[in-house]
Amino acid sequence: MAIEIKVPSVGESITEVTLVKWIKKDGDWVERDEVIAELESEKATFEINAEQAGILKIVAAEGDTLKIGDIACSIDTNATKPGGDAEAAPTEIKSEPVAASPDSKETTAAASTTPQPATSKQEKKTTPVAAAIIADKKVDLKSVIPSGSNGKIVKQDVLEAINNPGRKPGVELFGRNERSEKMSNLRKTISRRLVEAKNTTAMLTTFNEVDMGAIMEIRTKNKEKFKETHAVNLGFMSFFTKACCFALQEWPAVNAMIDGENIVYHDFCDISIAVSAPKGLVVPVIRNAESLSMAEIEKKVVELATKAKENKLTIEEMSGGTFTITNGGVFGSLMSTPIINIPQSAILGMHKIQERPMAVGGQIVIKQMMYLALSYDHRVIDGRESVSFLVRVKELLENPSLLLFGKDPVKALLEL
Repeated sequence: MAIEIKVPSVGESITEVTLVKWIKKDGDWVERDEVIAELESEKATFEINAEQAGILKIVAAEGDTLKIGDIACSIDTNATKPGGDAEAAPTEIKSEPVAASPDSKETTAAASTTPQPATSKQEKKTTPVAAAIIADKKVDLKSVIPSGSNGKIVKQDVLEAINNPGRKPGVELFGRNERSEKMSNLRKTISRRLVEAKNTTAMLTTFNEVDMGAIMEIRTKNKEKFKETHAVNLGFMSFFTKACCFALQEWPAVNAMIDGENIVYHDFCDISIAVSAPKGLVVPVIRNAESLSMAEIEKKVVELATKAKENKLTIEEMSGGTFTITNGGVFGSLMSTPIINIPQSAILGMHKIQERPMAVGGQIVIKQMMYLALSYDHRVIDGRESVSFLVRVKELLENPSLLLFGKDPVKALLEL
């Protein structure tokens, strides 16, 4: 009998998905629970597994938009699994010595004269003049676009590569080609939410800068021991997450959100971290970050970032969140105004660490500085709260020992 594989429900608000890719082909044998296709919703990418073993019959094509409950494929469970004897035979023959014969000699000779694919740059076809210029000028063959017959590189091709350094092979000079691609469900959702955030919030951004010297010194001194002890690198995100958690508990409005005519305050810190994934920006959540140690935060960041890059985040891992941290510095951004991740009320933007001259005690000192940007919803957060929050984050980062208690250890000892 044939069983139908339908699009499963992946969330209350999701009514349709896009079939991104078939992992198995039509007519392939599939085992039970084997992944057969990838689907993409407006929030995440997920997989379809075979419910039974059998022969796959594809119904929906790649790129199709399917409703929840639509049939994606069927599996013929009565089919017989293809035997493996035919495939195993060549391996057994190769492993056994075979006596030489006239036929085998002819076969060997034929094999030796069969053209083999090029395995190095030198095997690419070039004219003598082109080869001489390549050798003399040490031209990288990857930058040369062959125009001769049968893909041969001629003199003019090499001269074009020399005169146009940085030109991508296959890209026509002064070309005006363009292409149109259908927006994925995830990109549609990102677009809709960004416009919604701009149009429905009273968004304002306040800036500050932080001296990262103390944190960089701690990382330099302890990163090897930290990795040896906890099996994870000591990054910047754990410091920022810790600092934000202390500041959020001191300024609860920054950790709140509007729900109709009410403002919902949270006694916990579910920190969303913005991650650039292959199919777009996603914001997985670190739950109860205020209760986690530095190592636990770093491990969670690595886990979520890895899942994001492999398109394996679940809806639950991206749902919720009370405050977001985004790091544009990894791409070289010096300053930006991040957009609020609604329904949250604030987002902190980290940026590139850069050496800058700073005036300290009447002296010019070179320090490792980073600009911080806090975008917030002015309907929930007043100017005093937003600025005080950012100043508090700055204080905690410039004095990392404060991250242990949230205040100066001496004052904690004296209960001041």
